[in-house]
Amino acid sequence: MDHHPTECPTWDEFLRPLLEVAEQKPIMRRTATHEIADKYAFPEEIRNSRVKSGQTHIQNRAGWAMSSLVKAKFITKHPTEKFTYEITQAGRDYLNQHQGPITAEDLQNLEGYNEAWEEASRRKQKAKGGTASPTLKIETRTPVELIETAMQELDEELRTALLDHLLNSDPYYFERIVIDVLVAMGYGGSREEAGQVTQKSNDGGIDGIINEDRLGLDVIYVQAKRYQSKVGRVDVQNFVGALAGNQAHKGIFITTSGYNDNAIEYAKTVPQKVILIDGQRLAELMVEHNVGVSTENTIEIKRIDSDYFVED
Repeated sequence: MDHHPTECPTWDEFLRPLLEVAEQKPIMRRTATHEIADKYAFPEEIRNSRVKSGQTHIQNRAGWAMSSLVKAKFITKHPTEKFTYEITQAGRDYLNQHQGPITAEDLQNLEGYNEAWEEASRRKQKAKGGTASPTLKIETRTPVELIETAMQELDEELRTALLDHLLNSDPYYFERIVIDVLVAMGYGGSREEAGQVTQKSNDGGIDGIINEDRLGLDVIYVQAKRYQSKVGRVDVQNFVGALAGNQAHKGIFITTSGYNDNAIEYAKTVPQKVILIDGQRLAELMVEHNVGVSTENTIEIKRIDSDYFVED
């Protein structure tokens, strides 16, 4: 592992540092992680970076590395100390014989390592009533990170599908969808209280009006354009003109496409507060606030509650 890393090391990059710490003294998951972070001067952004389940990345990856060292029979549970591991003679010998970082592939080449993981997988699958995977793949991401990557891919597919539906929707119905998203974000309270979609014609450059708060102390004007090409400065300028004509101070321009640079720069210079939302951001907001989508499956990721096992 390099000193002063600029990004969190992968789980296998923790293998040698953990084994070196264990060579000096018995290790615990939590304390060993902090020791390595201090030794290699991890910056605060790496120390505090977390997976979506709440655990820090370094705890998640170091924990997976410790599990792998156990499967390699390089460390084993301490005979008397709880939650503590000590190095084995095999671990000492490997440190002395192997130069440089210990990789995931190095471990897979060890006799009995793959079988240990396959046996653990069989036990888990048997408990769940399933069957274990017959092969192992060298992977530097932890299982939690693999789940997060899969979720990101699913979200991306969902956002793409949402944009397709938005582009194929009736323009007037698209305006209603935009209002629904803003209401779901907390503007104005209920659908009836918060927003109204203007008439299909003669809207004066305004597609929707929504209360900023439930009491209607201020309003936000909305322009919703179902475009495939990027929105230019002229469109945004016309919207700003409509805001001025209604003596409005706040506006949101939402499109299914994107914005030209000159449109973005123009929106920054006007006295009114104008927010530009492109298609990708609109799809993200729809997913985040459950507009036009529904939950199909829920996955719970559980981890040890260390505080529970601390004896008074």
